[in-house]
Amino acid sequence: MRIYGMNGSGNCWKAAQILSLTGHDFEWVETSSGAAGTRSADFLALNAIGKVPVVVLDDGTALRESNAILLHFAEGTPWLPPPGLARTRVHEWLFFEQYSHEPYIAVARYLKSWLRQAHLHEARLADCATRGAAALDVMEQHLAGEPWLVGEGPTIADLALFAYTHRAEEADFDLAQWPAVLAWVDRVAALPGINLIPPLDEILPRAS
Repeated sequence: MRIYGMNGSGNCWKAAQILSLTGHDFEWVETSSGAAGTRSADFLALNAIGKVPVVVLDDGTALRESNAILLHFAEGTPWLPPPGLARTRVHEWLFFEQYSHEPYIAVARYLKSWLRQAHLHEARLADCATRGAAALDVMEQHLAGEPWLVGEGPTIADLALFAYTHRAEEADFDLAQWPAVLAWVDRVAALPGINLIPPLDEILPRAS
């Protein structure tokens, strides 16, 4: 199998992490944004939206969307409960992550620490700060009384939310303001087989 992804991306991290946790070998294909990467004809044949990650199975089937990839490879493993209420709760958190969390925390991280263009996006970043804090508030309320997002053990709901939460400081969110979330981040990070996303300062070239 191959993963087309970008090092440092939380969404791409999800794909690599679930394949690793479920014992799948894969080749990582670093894929940049733009004409030579996600906008190339070859890549658009895999994903017409022109976004990573994409997982290509051994038979050539392409899987798209990070949370769909989590669901696919977690099927039949402890990372995804069987059909029923617990699985529905996992789906709730996956939708929450993509609609109420990632668009603000990940976007703020991208503008501030990836592009380093905070000065060009002040209004948008102010909105991200408000809405991202609201998402963390929701997580804090839940995790103040529960060790995991669903049930008594970790699931792909935890992986999905961990992806950008554990690098939220790069979006100027101080997780000390959300102590239950911070404790949960430490619990997820301590799980066997979990790989952290390197800080962007270690991945991206420094400005000259």
